[in-house]
Amino acid sequence: MTSQPWMHPPVVQWIQQLLDSYRHWIGRELIERHGEPEFQARALFESPIVVVSHGTEADPILNYGNQTALDLWEMTWEQLIKTPSRLTAEPVNRAEREWMLEQARTRGFIDTYRGVRISGTGRRFLVENALIWNVLNGRHERTGQAATFSRWTWLP
Repeated sequence: MTSQPWMHPPVVQWIQQLLDSYRHWIGRELIERHGEPEFQARALFESPIVVVSHGTEADPILNYGNQTALDLWEMTWEQLIKTPSRLTAEPVNRAEREWMLEQARTRGFIDTYRGVRISGTGRRFLVENALIWNVLNGRHERTGQAATFSRWTWLP
């Protein structure tokens, strides 16, 4: 599964929830959607924009990151999907991160997030203009949160 995580059926299903939820909250598609769900899963995985998500655990665990996210966070797929989401921010930035996630939980999405994140190897980067949204299942129950952005700057 490591070389093609988007082909794993639960990942394909999760990506459909991500894409459907993005359209629900934002009113447009995150990526051009055509073909079978597996084709869309591959297209999202190979997209040049960052897409990352976590579930609804008490301490949410990352459950998806496309290749751009894996490269940015300097992690393998196996490392990413075992990482508590809070560890993508330094301890000093976690309260601000939690506030932002709560705003998205309450409103459905936020589209103006800016903050410092930390890679798996400890490198810091500034994320700008991130969009965070609630991921919903077919019954419109919240199953997680996702984020996407295309602008970041490595920090010294």
